[in-house]
Amino acid sequence: MTYTVPRFTDLEVGAVVAKADLTVTRDDLVRYAGASGDFNPIHFNDAVATSAGLPGVLAHGMLTAALGLQVVTDWVGDPTTVVSYETRFTRPVVVDQVKGAELSISAKVARLDDEERTARIDVTVSAEGQKVLGKTQAHLKFSA
Repeated sequence: MTYTVPRFTDLEVGAVVAKADLTVTRDDLVRYAGASGDFNPIHFNDAVATSAGLPGVLAHGMLTAALGLQVVTDWVGDPTTVVSYETRFTRPVVVDQVKGAELSISAKVARLDDEERTARIDVTVSAEGQKVLGKTQAHLKFSA
């Protein structure tokens, strides 16, 4: 595969490099459960989710985190540029049976290291106007 990777020298601290608005559906949760092996019923059964004291069916936390990282890898072009990724789960993403859940994702250059040619990209993932992930950072290493 051929990728068009942004050049390190073109990056500026504070620049928003990627944005996406996504809808997560119950179908997405079923597909993710199959791929991940996480068949916890809070991710597909309303009765189980509410009996556990939750506001409804929740998206898998790792799916939410992966969608945040996907925005970064789509922008950078070459996923091997990402050397690490970290996040904290701060709020659940409730996935409505009909409407799904709307996620708003943005990625911003937070730090550059000219000597190492690395960039820290801060990722913000929100649902219903509230951040659902905290301290979400992708660390990238550029060769050019």
